[in-house]
Amino acid sequence: MLARLASLALRRRRLVLVIAVLGFAIAGAIAAPAMKVLSAGGFEDPDAESSVAVDILRDRFDTGDPNFILLARAPGKVDSGEAAADGRALTQKLADQRGVAEVTSYWASDHAADLRSKDGRSALVLARLQGDDDEVLKAAKRIAPLVTADQGVLEVQSGGRAEFNRQGSERITSDLTRAEGIAIPITILLLVLVFGSGMAALLPLAVAGVSVVGSLAVLRLLNEVTGVSIFAINLSTALGLGLAIDYSLFIVSRYREELRKGYDTAAALRGSLRTAGRTVVFSALTVLLSLSALLVFPLYFLRSFAYAGIAVVFFATLGAVVLLPALLAALGPRIDKFDVLAKLRRRGSGKRPRNPEDGFWHRLAMAVMRRPLPVLTVVLVALAVVVMPFAKASFSIPDDRALPKDMAAAQVGSATRTDFPSFAGQDLKVVLPDRKPDDAALTVYAESLSEVVGVDRVDTATGSFRDGTRIAPPAAGAERLFTDGKGTWLSVATGVEAYSRAGQDLVSDVRATGPPAGTEALVAGPAATYADTLDSLWSALPYAALIIAVLTFVLLFLFTGSVVMPIKAILLNLLSLTATYGAMVFVFQDGHLQWLVGDFTVTGRIDVTMPILMFCIIFGLSMDYEVFLLSRIKEEYDRTGDNRTAVAAGLEATGRIVTAAAGLLAIFFLALVSAGVTHVKMLGLGTALAILMDALVIRGLLVPAFMRLAGRVNWWAPAPLRRLHDRIGFSHGQSSGEDGNPVPAPATAAADGVPPTRHAVY
Repeated sequence: MLARLASLALRRRRLVLVIAVLGFAIAGAIAAPAMKVLSAGGFEDPDAESSVAVDILRDRFDTGDPNFILLARAPGKVDSGEAAADGRALTQKLADQRGVAEVTSYWASDHAADLRSKDGRSALVLARLQGDDDEVLKAAKRIAPLVTADQGVLEVQSGGRAEFNRQGSERITSDLTRAEGIAIPITILLLVLVFGSGMAALLPLAVAGVSVVGSLAVLRLLNEVTGVSIFAINLSTALGLGLAIDYSLFIVSRYREELRKGYDTAAALRGSLRTAGRTVVFSALTVLLSLSALLVFPLYFLRSFAYAGIAVVFFATLGAVVLLPALLAALGPRIDKFDVLAKLRRRGSGKRPRNPEDGFWHRLAMAVMRRPLPVLTVVLVALAVVVMPFAKASFSIPDDRALPKDMAAAQVGSATRTDFPSFAGQDLKVVLPDRKPDDAALTVYAESLSEVVGVDRVDTATGSFRDGTRIAPPAAGAERLFTDGKGTWLSVATGVEAYSRAGQDLVSDVRATGPPAGTEALVAGPAATYADTLDSLWSALPYAALIIAVLTFVLLFLFTGSVVMPIKAILLNLLSLTATYGAMVFVFQDGHLQWLVGDFTVTGRIDVTMPILMFCIIFGLSMDYEVFLLSRIKEEYDRTGDNRTAVAAGLEATGRIVTAAAGLLAIFFLALVSAGVTHVKMLGLGTALAILMDALVIRGLLVPAFMRLAGRVNWWAPAPLRRLHDRIGFSHGQSSGEDGNPVPAPATAAADGVPPTRHAVY
């Protein structure tokens, strides 16, 4: 099939290029608004108990947690006449805005103590904006400029979940632009050096353009029917460029190799797609399947990366096996135009071409295979040291502390935790949706809740309770606030930080306190959302891991005919992943090396979604390089039957390519470290570190050591599976004719078996 695609690219290259240009233009028009319409939310499980309770509170009781917070600072005390008047005016101004469901403040709630700072110089105004994540973000964007900055004598800043999402979204957009400005010029320069000519360096950029714009168009369309996170754009851009470079480099290098053997353009192109092209398709499948495992998670933040990854892989593969051959056919010999290394090669033209056995990667592989056990031991011990910090990992979900410290939402969040300790925990809300208990039963339940460790006060339709005792009768309007005729809800005030282990324990204790007989209790609030999100993620994680492991095993078995190679690949990938996690805990949880990655707020926890996301991305990319390497090792092993020779030859043939591709991809992810949002920093640094570790340490040291120790066992499979592979598996062949069948090398190939080389990098 791939050889026939090559023939199509040769015969209909102009048509292919015209269709590609038209498709790019259409996709670009669709993708253009993506940065403006995608969501910054998606961090909660919509089917969790806390989410169901939130929906009931909103739809039936017209209440909920405040998601828009104003921090108002007065030149003196907030109780002074002028500050109080401006505070009441600010409260009313906010309440009058479209999209604001309810508002309360220190000045409009009988001077509620938990809305006044400890020093009396600042106070809070709390609002709940209506709608889903996108509607809330749009409302916050419209309202924030109207109610912040100078409001009379008050200096006002905006925060809360709505502003965290809005300000985070805007910062992500600017960070991505800056990261592209850093990475793309460096990448173009290195592409010229790696590909050996300016013209050839443009090829992966064309494939990258197709993959990035195509994936953004898909995200834009999906956003019409389901939530899509704006953070997925980071993956679309980085992975689109990275895979385009990977696939283009692999195919172009094989194409040049075929040309050096003496094949004409048509045969070389068909042979390249039949070998390298098939490897690219297999590699793409492994990346695609790894990223598709994110679909099992209930958070659309994570599912968005699956959408982006699947779309990127599809378009990158399409570009590599359809657009790239058409470009190669159109360029012909002009692929080497603007050859920046020509002078260097001319200087060494009198020297005999380099023997592959003299190459660095061949010599490294042979050195490792002479002492495989010591190398394996040293590397494993070193990786174990890096893994160790992961044993104390603590997880959270993103909040305002993920933003740079100079952003308003981060400053408001810091102030609420420091100066408003009672409010910092944010109330839990216990919803009894199906049946309103009688006053006596409700009072007993409220008394029990007020005795839970960490609960400061419980407010209900029957009064306020503390430490098992009613301390106040119901406030005016309490019946209307807390009941709807069918059910009721209770407000559980707490100073326990929501996103913490103590917050999880509090939610567990509240849920363990049985409601009145015949009623169901649903707990909502930030701490409940945090606990439910972690539970949902941990529950889905085994399924995602199982999907990746099984599908990877099946694909690599079909590719190699071995059951040992897939197991080895999975274990080595897990090793590099856990080492990366250890490094991330050391940096982002413990706060080390801030001078290297930039300033961020150390919370003692890391964003729980990042290790999961990195697991799927890194596992896919690791298998990408694994397939590249195994394809050449298996090809050589099938030709010679010598395990050591095959490993050394395969590493020599792919070492430069994999290292160059990994380095170029790592550059873009490293550029994300310049971002101000902490979890974007973590994604960038962690992925770049894992890519480089995989390309250099795993492929360069552990793979040769393992394969030397295993010997012929590397290619073992039970007899039934061997027969299955013979029927449906893949063979590893050479150049092919138009019908896809292998053809012998022409007589013009170098007689000594060392083909003349034009580009030393290959």
